[in-house]
Amino acid sequence: RARGIIVTNTPGVLSEDTADMTMALILSVPRRLAEGEKLVRSGEWSGWSPGGMLGYRIGGKALGIVGMGRIGQAVARRARAFGLSIHYHNRHRLPKVVEAELQAEWHPNLDEMLGAIDILTLHTPLNADTHDLIDRQRIALLRPHVFVINASRGGILDEDALVEALEAGRLAGAGLDVWRHEPEIDPRLLALPNVVMTPHMGSATYEARLASGEKVIANIRMWADGHRPPDQVLEGWA
Repeated sequence: RARGIIVTNTPGVLSEDTADMTMALILSVPRRLAEGEKLVRSGEWSGWSPGGMLGYRIGGKALGIVGMGRIGQAVARRARAFGLSIHYHNRHRLPKVVEAELQAEWHPNLDEMLGAIDILTLHTPLNADTHDLIDRQRIALLRPHVFVINASRGGILDEDALVEALEAGRLAGAGLDVWRHEPEIDPRLLALPNVVMTPHMGSATYEARLASGEKVIANIRMWADGHRPPDQVLEGWA
């Protein structure tokens, strides 16, 4: 503001792809897809058996969404199709018509929601209010069968507390696309078989990158023509 610098972003173009990635993790962790893929590649798979690679179905489970913006709502739409019930915590409650469309239940108290869900997924921005939002105390509120998914930002989740809970069997598993100290990964996480890990690729589609670039160009053109850029972040500019 002090220097009169205009800042713009590219809202909306990553929502669907990140939601797809989140849904992939929600499916992958309970069904042990990464473990199964590694087993096949190892050459040690001995064939089908009634008790082989047993995981958990997601239909009928309760999904808790922290942050119900564009991405959170996109995840909710996908999750409903898989038979999950939708619970969410957000600073502000969604309009009733949106809640009805998503069949989503608002929990004004995050701690209360954490004790009532089977899968937790994070979709809130990282800022001073959300840093370590899911800390050791809140992880302790999750029941032992819960799976934790994070495709938002690493700083929202206390990785040390997550590792401790996973190692102690106080959580069932995790799916992580973002990390506290990217690109460094805690070696304790690498050693856990019930953690699906991807390299911050939630928005990594050709379509998303093209759409981002087009939005950047559109903002620059609007500014060059003397108009307010449509995706200007800071308010109050002429």
